[in-house]
Amino acid sequence: MADALLKVKGLKVAYGGIQAVKGVDFEVREGELVSLIGSNGAGKTTTMKAITGTQAIQGGEIEYLGRSLKGQGPWDLVGQGLVMVPEGRGVFTRMTITENLQMGAYLRKDKGAIADDIERMFTIFPRLRERKDQLAGTMSGGEQQMLAMGRALMSRPKLLLLDEPSMGLSPIMVDKIFEVVKEVYDQGMTVLLVEQNASRALALADRGYVMDSGLITMTGKGSEMLDDPKVRAAYLGE
Repeated sequence: MADALLKVKGLKVAYGGIQAVKGVDFEVREGELVSLIGSNGAGKTTTMKAITGTQAIQGGEIEYLGRSLKGQGPWDLVGQGLVMVPEGRGVFTRMTITENLQMGAYLRKDKGAIADDIERMFTIFPRLRERKDQLAGTMSGGEQQMLAMGRALMSRPKLLLLDEPSMGLSPIMVDKIFEVVKEVYDQGMTVLLVEQNASRALALADRGYVMDSGLITMTGKGSEMLDDPKVRAAYLGE
């Protein structure tokens, strides 16, 4: 069994007096694609923000590469290979597509390899090549999602966190996004995928976790969870 890249132990997060995450435990092992599914408001995005240092935690421990992340900010984590594509994409709207991709590599010094990686992103996402000099803020939601994923991949992460990558996209764009997730995973990327589209997320996953009202309520192999009657009833509309 591969070592755990990420371990979340007893994580608690509150907004004011509201406990959003109530003592969550899960892990992501090297080379895995792990899906965290659950309904809107379950605490999934809050958990991702806690992992990446953009949300304070009230209790528990988060370890990455065997070390605590306590006291570290997102800028520290990028340099250690932990990178997130946030919910809502968060592209730099007043920069071009090419400039956004370059920002993904801002910690890197290998200029030749950066240029090669930008070319690779244009190969993965041909639409970005067509619009490479266009301001990111003028693109559609699906194009911005492609750009946000490309920007994250430019940092050459060890662990890629994806928060609701299919949210608000057309069916064609959803297909493209999941195609790219599978592609980077097949190439050896470790991925933690948070997704409301449970069927697509579990179909890709080695393992899955169900989150409900701030708690992990179920876990198992992705394929087995996809066939579980409880999961199908609660999250697949069956």
